[in-house]
Amino acid sequence: GLTGQDEGAKLAAINQFFNRRIVFASDAEVWGQTDYWASPLEMLAKGRGDCEDYVIGKYFSLLAAGVPVTHLRLVYVRATIGGPGGEVLAHMVLAHYAAPGAEPAILDNLIGEIRPASRRPDLEPVFSFNGEGLWQGVSAQSAGDPVARLSRWREVLAKARAEGFQ
Repeated sequence: GLTGQDEGAKLAAINQFFNRRIVFASDAEVWGQTDYWASPLEMLAKGRGDCEDYVIGKYFSLLAAGVPVTHLRLVYVRATIGGPGGEVLAHMVLAHYAAPGAEPAILDNLIGEIRPASRRPDLEPVFSFNGEGLWQGVSAQSAGDPVARLSRWREVLAKARAEGFQ
């Protein structure tokens, strides 16, 4: 199991597992809805998911492997695709903080390698959250209604807990 390994090894194993196992697909393709947040088991059963689904799967798997909730945040970002001046998309990544205030490492389905945030200039954080709270990012511009997003987050927390995740 992963429980005995250090956090870096857990991050690498779980990030690689989901990035390899899950095929990227829109919620419209997988669920017939514009915005559906799948639980880890729902996503694994389909074998497909969007950026939120990857992040949710990684988040609950890392918690199950013993990573403290305080070390993890789901982060809404604006991602610039294709280099500076490229298309800007709403995207979600998972940030891991080895210690409070430390530079986070970014787990992403777009780039397989886990990199420190300073090496992801293509990402601009908007807001972040975990099972304990919500934080405003560096910009005042909204990434959609946080309350609507968080109602989906509450729903997926409940589904994941029903599946045995903490």
